[in-house]
Amino acid sequence: MIRVSDAPKIRSLAEFLELPETEPACEYIDGRIYQKVMPQGKHSKLQIELASAINAQGKPSQLAYAFTELRVTIGGRSLVPDISVFNGSRIPVDERGEVENQIKISPDWLIEILSPGQSQTRVMDDIIFCLNQGTELGWFVDPQERLIMVFRGDRLPSVKAESEIVPVLSCFTGWDISVNQVFDLLMF
Repeated sequence: MIRVSDAPKIRSLAEFLELPETEPACEYIDGRIYQKVMPQGKHSKLQIELASAINAQGKPSQLAYAFTELRVTIGGRSLVPDISVFNGSRIPVDERGEVENQIKISPDWLIEILSPGQSQTRVMDDIIFCLNQGTELGWFVDPQERLIMVFRGDRLPSVKAESEIVPVLSCFTGWDISVNQVFDLLMF
């Protein structure tokens, strides 16, 4: 993520939310605007395939749903996680039962996939911030190292590799996925 120095001077989150969207997305963190790094091949494929795998498990029985690049505005920040997963009962919907456009609750499971040139510290800070806002589980996925760092609010982060099973959202009973299976999603 890079700090956007030529962005218009803004004084509040509300002013930031009035700005037009950018590509790649910008985030508002502690009064500053940061632009995310443009995803490259491994990041893009993992993001699509992992969200699809989560939805294949969670959507049929309405357990959960994974959104990609969904703006989440919570706790004075406006973030755009790579994947935001919500328990089925917590998906913000309008009076028609359709998903809301503005999401103002923390995801239950947050997945960030590291891209070349992206700050590991900034990404981990976003995960920790969301945990403090009520997120149950965070994954920091590093395709280069083929590791997944798991974050939970009640314990220190742990690093998972190779055949180790990585925890998924608690509503997914009976679904196990290993680090190797996550990275196998990169294959054609």
